[in-house]
Amino acid sequence: MHEESLTELLEPVITAMGYELVGVEFQSGKRQSTVRLYIDAEGGVGLGDCEAVSHQVSGVLDVEDPIQGAYVLEVSSPGLDRPIFKASDYERFRGERIRLRLRELYDGRRRVRGLLGGLDGEYVVVTEADGGPLRVPLELIEKARLDLDP
Repeated sequence: MHEESLTELLEPVITAMGYELVGVEFQSGKRQSTVRLYIDAEGGVGLGDCEAVSHQVSGVLDVEDPIQGAYVLEVSSPGLDRPIFKASDYERFRGERIRLRLRELYDGRRRVRGLLGGLDGEYVVVTEADGGPLRVPLELIEKARLDLDP
């Protein structure tokens, strides 16, 4: 099961409930897997929101049965160090500090921190990175989060 497949299945359900599906993480385990959903809404989300989405999504997952074996469903807000999943979020959060983990070495590094300069085609622009501005190919980004630490 891939995050993209789960996103396609669950995003319409979550959007219909009035929430934004920020992103999906799927971690396969030996005994059980974990499906982690990050949701948001104007004004933020609380525990009740997460419970409502969890209940609705559980029903969809039970009916559609896209995940083999046992799994745990976690629904949470993205928090202040919000994970970035969508290319459009690199524009949305332009000007914020960002932390990237790359799939492989790029420009001699696997981790990049700096000020998000937005999206330039298929590249994420990070200004004020160690060593100056850097253009990182989207395909090399393994994880991205807003960075609270200056």
